[in-house]
Amino acid sequence: MKQNEKSKYDDIIMLPHHVSQKHPQMPLLNRAAQFSPFAALTGHDAAIQETQRLTDSFIEIGGSREIELNEQLLLIRHNLDKRPELKITYFQPDERKSGGSYITVCGRIKRIDEYNRRIVFADGTALPIDHIFSMQGELFNGMDGSEI
Repeated sequence: MKQNEKSKYDDIIMLPHHVSQKHPQMPLLNRAAQFSPFAALTGHDAAIQETQRLTDSFIEIGGSREIELNEQLLLIRHNLDKRPELKITYFQPDERKSGGSYITVCGRIKRIDEYNRRIVFADGTALPIDHIFSMQGELFNGMDGSEI
């Protein structure tokens, strides 16, 4: 377009911007939000991450290993007055999916809860006896000539 030619908008081009008296202007933050990307699959990323998280399988203990753990529990029961210090590895089931993880806890044993089948540490931690994988401690020295 040449400089001297008239545009069809020449009559309004220099007018001030219209501001409505009836409707308030939208804040800039809200205006920006209307152009943000749309997440059609809300929670999809979290579901994928949860699926990728690995868990261990519960190992059933039987035979001689089960007998050995029962002997260790009996030895603990007879020595509760000494508050033996142990390192116990047990299976912690996962709350969200099948499987779980093996966790090792160290501390002094306070009591064995026969009714709930739990070993209770002095700090209040309680472990299910049925999920115990292994126990180690000086208390077990001499059982079969080695620490278990």
